[in-house]
Amino acid sequence: MKNFELKFNAKAIHAGSKPCPATGAHIGPIYRSSTFVMDNVEQAIRISQGEEEGYSYGRFGNPTETELEEKMAALENGENALATASGMAAITTTLMTFLKNGDHLIAGDIIYGCTYGLIRDILTKYGIEVTFVDTSDLENIKKAIQPNTKVIYIETPCNPVLRIADIGGAAEIAHNNGASLIVDSTFATPFLQNPLDLGADVVVHSATKYLGGHGDIVGGIIVSSKEIISKIRDPHLQFFGGIISPGDAFLIIRGLKTLGIRMKAHCESAQAVAEYLEEHPMVEKVYYPGLPSHPQHELAKKQMRGFGGMMSFDVKGGFEGGKTVMNNVKLISLATSLGCIDSLIQHSPSMSHFTMSKEERGKVGIMEGQVRLSVGIEEAENIIEDLENALEEVKKLGV
Repeated sequence: MKNFELKFNAKAIHAGSKPCPATGAHIGPIYRSSTFVMDNVEQAIRISQGEEEGYSYGRFGNPTETELEEKMAALENGENALATASGMAAITTTLMTFLKNGDHLIAGDIIYGCTYGLIRDILTKYGIEVTFVDTSDLENIKKAIQPNTKVIYIETPCNPVLRIADIGGAAEIAHNNGASLIVDSTFATPFLQNPLDLGADVVVHSATKYLGGHGDIVGGIIVSSKEIISKIRDPHLQFFGGIISPGDAFLIIRGLKTLGIRMKAHCESAQAVAEYLEEHPMVEKVYYPGLPSHPQHELAKKQMRGFGGMMSFDVKGGFEGGKTVMNNVKLISLATSLGCIDSLIQHSPSMSHFTMSKEERGKVGIMEGQVRLSVGIEEAENIIEDLENALEEVKKLGV
């Protein structure tokens, strides 16, 4: 029989998923058990010491988590994966695995606000040196390299101004200098981008967002080689305790099965919304990699298979203009998350990036009138109509 390679949707549905071994149920169960019974002491010792595959305690893993991890490894073309309790648990556990006192970290100067706070305020307390640079320019990364640089950390597209970093170029710089490249690919998802294929060592996701997709779970994912995942799992995740719950793992598994068709809808609607906003007289600037005006539009076309559902835009009138838009949308919800089936809007300076000072935000282009829009899978016409009504209220401000 001729073998065939599974396409994205087939992998999203079938990879890691098996009928229940006890009942034959088509959809596997949620294994809500904190501990597992072993056959004898000898087996218990082998499992505890990693000499035999199996389960002993919920903090070390469970079968529902394993199904999610196998599915994500397949989608990211990685050898192995690790599910965590949140996106920040994935990021923190990964960075703490790679870094120690005296090491140097290069990070994007515009990344998710809590990641920025973790790096600036927490890692530096443990003697880790940090340099923030605009990672959309590879020369900035090269200039920041030091003899003790161990990690280059990038988000692409980045939150919230959608800069694009050259993953392959950053990986080459990292590896030429004995460092590792870690990529947060939450905005892109494995449907649009596979950082490991481009040379990254680790890819992390907030599974709370597009992977779950329905706004009803919190989780994170790490994908890499078997060797690296083993080091992150034991001892770091085991000791930090940021393991995902079986119920959340189950919901992410369910969400992944429709990721491909959802992302197509997100991308299609987002492109139409971005083009509309770019022409609107009450909008000063739109940040969306699908627009030819985006500084890294060509790079996005090269390393991504689509431009995603995320964008930001600067409203005329500064904070008052942005507030007016957010207070007058009806279909779109004011909420700080993203990647849901429904459209969400937020004020990045005061919500997702409040940990940065006004001066820090200004340097990287997070303006006071900037709002971030997570375009859902509603018809683009309805999203545009909602924005049009809200922007009409901005006109009344006389800006």
